[in-house]
Amino acid sequence: MPDKLDKFVKALQKEIIQKEILDHSEKIVELFYNPQNWGKPPKEEITVFEERKDDLKGYFLGFYLKIKKDIIIRANFITDGCGVLVASASQLTIIITDKSVEFADNLKPEYLINNLNGVPINEIHYIDFAIKTLKNAIQKYKDINKPI
Repeated sequence: MPDKLDKFVKALQKEIIQKEILDHSEKIVELFYNPQNWGKPPKEEITVFEERKDDLKGYFLGFYLKIKKDIIIRANFITDGCGVLVASASQLTIIITDKSVEFADNLKPEYLINNLNGVPINEIHYIDFAIKTLKNAIQKYKDINKPI
């Protein structure tokens, strides 16, 4: 009996994933099920962070950055949001790791959308929320490190 149940569950999971890929890009689905750079690192590994609640849906998103000489050497995130928000934050951490603070600060939503191979129009606000949260973290870093 457990063998039949296992087969049923696997078939159902495959069906659900195929449906999600029809609604979203394969990249979004992959990053949702296998997010990269998930988790809040220890305090000593964080140079700057930004934690925000989305006004539209009430989701939480936090970015935690380790920066040395204006290069983002590590980027992590946590969220309680949906698949698109998880994928967006995950892809952002991939994009900005080993890049300059200036590069990250100049990212546009279109760049992230292209990196995710498209996002449904009714879910673009998650992209905007992720970009805005990241830019707020970058601004904090700039404020902390501006010349006197």
